Amino acid sequence: MSPDPMAWGGGWADPEPDDYLHNPDPRRDRKTDGGGTIFTARGFMNVGCLTILVLALLMLFAGYPLMTAVQRTQQSTSGAYNLGGINGSGQVPDMPMHFGLIDSDTPQEAWTWTSFTGEAYELVFSDEFNLDGRTFWPGDDPYWEAVDLHYWGTNNLEWYSPRQVTTRNGNLEITLDDITSHNLNYEGGMISTWNKFCFTGGYMSASISLPGSSDVYGLWPAWWSMGNLWVMDAAELVTAEALMECGRELFTAYNDGSKSFNKRLNSSYSYDSCDVGTLANQSLNSLPRTAFTRGDENWDGTLSFLPGQRLSRCTCPGEPHPGPRDSNGEWVGRAAPEIDVIEAQVDATTRIGHVSMSSQWAPFDADYQWYNTSETYTIYNPNVDHLNTYRGGVYQQASSVVVLTDQEAYGGVKFSEYGVDYKPGTDGYITWSVDHQARSGLRANPIVEIGPRPVPGEPLYLLLNQGISENFGAVDYDNLIFPSVMYVDWVRVYQPVGKRNIGCDPPDFPTKAYIEMYPEAYSKSVVAFSSVLRVPPTSASPSPICLA
Repeated sequence: MSPDPMAWGGGWADPEPDDYLHNPDPRRDRKTDGGGTIFTARGFMNVGCLTILVLALLMLFAGYPLMTAVQRTQQSTSGAYNLGGINGSGQVPDMPMHFGLIDSDTPQEAWTWTSFTGEAYELVFSDEFNLDGRTFWPGDDPYWEAVDLHYWGTNNLEWYSPRQVTTRNGNLEITLDDITSHNLNYEGGMISTWNKFCFTGGYMSASISLPGSSDVYGLWPAWWSMGNLWVMDAAELVTAEALMECGRELFTAYNDGSKSFNKRLNSSYSYDSCDVGTLANQSLNSLPRTAFTRGDENWDGTLSFLPGQRLSRCTCPGEPHPGPRDSNGEWVGRAAPEIDVIEAQVDATTRIGHVSMSSQWAPFDADYQWYNTSETYTIYNPNVDHLNTYRGGVYQQASSVVVLTDQEAYGGVKFSEYGVDYKPGTDGYITWSVDHQARSGLRANPIVEIGPRPVPGEPLYLLLNQGISENFGAVDYDNLIFPSVMYVDWVRVYQPVGKRNIGCDPPDFPTKAYIEMYPEAYSKSVVAFSSVLRVPPTSASPSPICLA
């Protein structure tokens, strides 16, 4: 075939039927040749779709990150060790089938409380114990842990075992049984929130049915609190020297060959002065003379055998101290104070049940006599309640009121609410209550030669236990019935609205660094740790000279 198309024939150059579609026509196309307009329905749809797409991309990659950064809540340790308030054992408080700081089973009407002075309080911690079968071995619970030890310091007759603490029928049950355990004749239970939950100031309350009955004496159930610088777990393992160095509140047995008594090392100091009150025997160079004439008659009038406030305002340079310092550079006086809501007892003569509601103090007043005037000490129901005849001795001073109990609130038959409301500081107060009625109260004592002893400002943790000891009173071995169960329906802690202060390591009374400084001393695996603490020799006796 010829390469010339003209030779192909077939009329290839003739007009085709659709040629008009491809041929320009100025008259026909004059409306569209001007470019048209985008303002049509289709144009609006196209532009709108593109706009939505661009805005979505901007929100995804710019808007959302900005909103997240602005609205993010700063995580708090809540006085624990990690973000979100993970507690001392490394567990997250809010667990499946468990609870956070406030138990979800706590009724709404119990989320607030009005103090005896009319101040509004809010709930900051609660445990209703409604989940049956809970256990309290180390690591089992985010807040409570049962101890596994012999509390030999008060000559207890039982071994404390975690297996004697559980929950059943909506109650916490702490059992004391007459079974042989660790060469002892009884086995009881004790749990605490040490280094897991602490609070400073407020109202702690528990609904309790006391063990046994109101007419049989000998059991020793208690509901109380201690400063976080003291831990129960190593109570039976430590040496006196280690305790004195560690600055912790603990009993140790002592026998000088003629008299046997309980020596309470570094007793419940609540003291922030640098004077003779911080020193061993509460004296310096045999002064003041009242320290040797206005004390314990069993010890020829000696006032105090305490070794001194280990973590005092007088702490010398280079000595360990948990802090903090005041603006003038002096240490704040620290210790492990104790406030007891109740220690239950039955009068061996009248066979009527009572509870001792008390707080422990050091240094001591002359004759261990609290300055109990209408301004400092109040008994709200003097017809049935009275001051405890025991005021103290060379190792302890107690402010205690013996309060009549509901004689039916025993053995799980009926419950009573036992609580204490306190405000820390030299202008503070402590008020004990039973079934929402104030029963006794005291304010910080302003008239003592050694300086004011403020109501404790240390972070306190909670304890519940049931034991047996002749140190606390006579024991009716013939009529006690075992097993004996202490029932706790719930535990709740309240603080003034807007004044929440929970956590075991608050900035004004830190404990974390000090506890971590002596991990062996605060563990249960230590047999004896006189060599645990390596403290300069100058720390053997606190002295005001250090701040001269």
